[in-house]
Amino acid sequence: MEKVEVVIPETEVIAAASEGMDAFIQLFNDRILQAVGGELNAETMSRLNGEQISLLAYMMFRSEVMDGGFVQLIHNGYGPFIFDNPFAKAMRLMGAHDFSKLVYKGKKLYDEYKDEITRECSDEEFMAMFERYDKFDDLDDAFIEMEEEVTEALARYVDDHLELFAKIVKE
Repeated sequence: MEKVEVVIPETEVIAAASEGMDAFIQLFNDRILQAVGGELNAETMSRLNGEQISLLAYMMFRSEVMDGGFVQLIHNGYGPFIFDNPFAKAMRLMGAHDFSKLVYKGKKLYDEYKDEITRECSDEEFMAMFERYDKFDDLDDAFIEMEEEVTEALARYVDDHLELFAKIVKE
C-alpha cells in the first residue's frame, strides 16, 4: 500500500514549537492521524513509516497512562500494540532510554497479567483491578515522573528528523 504524505505548513510548526514541546508533538500526532483518516488500524498503519507509528503509539501510551495507568492502557486493548511490537526499542532509538527500560518492565507484568486485565468486566470490577494489580503502581509513578523528559526527548527527535514525520512546506 502507498505511504501517506503528511504535509504541515512551516508556520504551524513554528507556532506549535513556540507553544512548547507538548503542542509541537501534538501537532505532528494530529496531522499524522488526520492523514490516515483519524484511525490507526492494520490498514492505516501500513501507510505510515515506523517513526510515525512510534510517535502515535507514544501519544496513545501517554494519554492512557496519565489518565489511568498501565492497568487502563492494558484493559483498553493497547497492550499488544505497545508490548508485542518493537515500541520500547523505537523509544530507545528516539532518545528515550529510561522510558524504554520502563516499557520493558511493563511488558513483563503485561505478559503475566494480560489475560486477567483484558477480560470483560463491570466498572466496579475494573476499579478493583487497580488494587489487585498494584505491581503496576511503581511503573505508573515512574512514568508520571519522567513524562515531561520523555515528551521532550521525542519532540527533539521529531525536530531533528522532521522529514521522517511530515513534509514541511512554506506557504
